[in-house]
Amino acid sequence: MSTPKPLVRMLCAASVAALAITGCTSPKETSADNATDTLEVMSWWTSASEAPAFKVFIDAFTKANSGVTVTNAAVAGGAGSQARVDLAKRLLDGNPPDVWQTFDGAATAAFVRSKQVRDISSVFSGISENMNPTILKAVTVSGKQYAMPTGAHRSNVLFFNKDVLSKAGVTAPAQGYTRQAFLADLKKVKDSGATALCLGGKDSFTTAELFENVLLANIGTDGWQKVQDDKLDWGGKSVKAALTEFDTVLGYADPDADNQSWDQAVAKLAKGECAYLTMNDSAYGEVVKAGGTDATVGEVAFPGTDGSYLAVVDVFVAATTAKNAKNALAFLKTLADPTANLEFNKIKGSVPVLKNVDVASLSTYQQAASKALWAGPVVPSIVHGEAMPPAFTQGFFDGVSTYVRTRDASAFLTKMSEAVNSYQPAGH
Repeated sequence: MSTPKPLVRMLCAASVAALAITGCTSPKETSADNATDTLEVMSWWTSASEAPAFKVFIDAFTKANSGVTVTNAAVAGGAGSQARVDLAKRLLDGNPPDVWQTFDGAATAAFVRSKQVRDISSVFSGISENMNPTILKAVTVSGKQYAMPTGAHRSNVLFFNKDVLSKAGVTAPAQGYTRQAFLADLKKVKDSGATALCLGGKDSFTTAELFENVLLANIGTDGWQKVQDDKLDWGGKSVKAALTEFDTVLGYADPDADNQSWDQAVAKLAKGECAYLTMNDSAYGEVVKAGGTDATVGEVAFPGTDGSYLAVVDVFVAATTAKNAKNALAFLKTLADPTANLEFNKIKGSVPVLKNVDVASLSTYQQAASKALWAGPVVPSIVHGEAMPPAFTQGFFDGVSTYVRTRDASAFLTKMSEAVNSYQPAGH
């Protein structure tokens, strides 16, 4: 499987974003009372499930703020690959949108350190006490909140098509599905003549997420904490075992993986054109849009990761220099409105991070995902820049792409060593 060219573009995006975050002078903060009759919001939600989900928030805001026109500056590109490039350029030019999408944890903290985003603690009244404590901590820097979550996606999910597995003589996975069983079942599916694993390699984050899941299965949550503490031995046995397993799994990927986006790969799974797909459960909303149902598509935690919730938490932040700061803060508060938040997550396939949002009306899968979120432990994604700073995230992508291209563990280790040396670990 050749290295997806979009992965190179993702690395360029990370480089530009890192430059924008670290290379700008500190902007002067506008008053929180600044308001006009417009609001510009930048996101990367453009797919069949994402766009209508985000429209729920825009509609709720405009209904509560009559006379304000929202410019939805959405930029296509899986996991924000192009949006982050566009944002970085605008930050360098001193012309940011009023509000933009990013991730919690290290991604938010990087913007805070460069003073690109404003303290939004004022809108957290009545929200903090209802928010998942791990996620609240991930949007908090030095005791202040800087980002508002929309919901949480679980990244360590394995989706499967029940009909394809049945035709291959494979029992559908259930809780406790092991890595050994998964590898054996991939072989059975391939031997049956069907495509074993769908992969949207055109969006490079999907390949990186696949490795991230394999890595979590091998090092566990204790190992994940070592990553965050800069104490993981990237040349150790567990990482080498993860690379070997990753290599094996890639051998079962759709031969056309490099030519399809993440949502196209999900559609193939929903239509029965492959047996498995693993990525964050934003895929769930696309499964539904593509005609998949609980009768045809199932989900389990990625083999070996049952007891953890690898979180991808989309958040929105407000620019320090927002021309419409008052509207920006009002928009962020709308994201936590229980009615709008529930409807958004229902369409998006994510789950609320607020305990005052009743999940009883969500799908069976989402209710199970919500239970897993609150049961924890919740661990942050490396791929989506939540666990580590931007320079490390870039190095991680580089390491994965190098391994995909070379299948050389030592080459991967070299890239990870460079990544570790490229930053100073930062706490909250």
